[in-house]
Amino acid sequence: MNDARSDAPGTATARRCTAPRGAAILVAASLGAGCTGIPEGTQAVRDFELEPYLGRWYEIARLDHSFERGLDCVTAEYSRREDGGVKVINRGVNLEEGEPDVAEGKAYFVEDEDVGRFKVSFFGPFYGGYNILELDADYRHALIAGPNRDYLWILSRTPTLEDDVYQRLVARADELGFETDALIEVEQGHSCAPYRR
Repeated sequence: MNDARSDAPGTATARRCTAPRGAAILVAASLGAGCTGIPEGTQAVRDFELEPYLGRWYEIARLDHSFERGLDCVTAEYSRREDGGVKVINRGVNLEEGEPDVAEGKAYFVEDEDVGRFKVSFFGPFYGGYNILELDADYRHALIAGPNRDYLWILSRTPTLEDDVYQRLVARADELGFETDALIEVEQGHSCAPYRR
């Protein structure tokens, strides 16, 4: 596993957006304003449909952050809320300590419902950006950014992702200016079996 860390400053906002441990993917939350944006020069997917996006996603790779540091077996479960938003349940495990980490949040569209942009909250009234930059036609894998280039995730519907697909998503992220050399590949193998729900 790659333990490299990205310390490059964000390019889309004047201040850095940070989040507490336990918020896992879909976070990029901030105590400051302006963190529901999208990285400068990027664009969220269009013709997006929420229904096929719901369900479980596995985190395949991410840029390092304190709120996910040491976590593997990371998943996100998305389902509809009665208020029209999306319920988010993120799970991860520190395999060395055998300690699960679970966070529940809520997400709402930032723009029209056919644009893959959300604002997400895991605590109080504070929201962070969640931007779907790449999504295959069958909703099997995705490239997700936070409000700036400090936040990046590669997600898949399955615990593993074909190497050619992974390399294509990494190449796309590199084209968009993300520090892909700092990506951490997340353990999703047999070690995760005792923690799967």
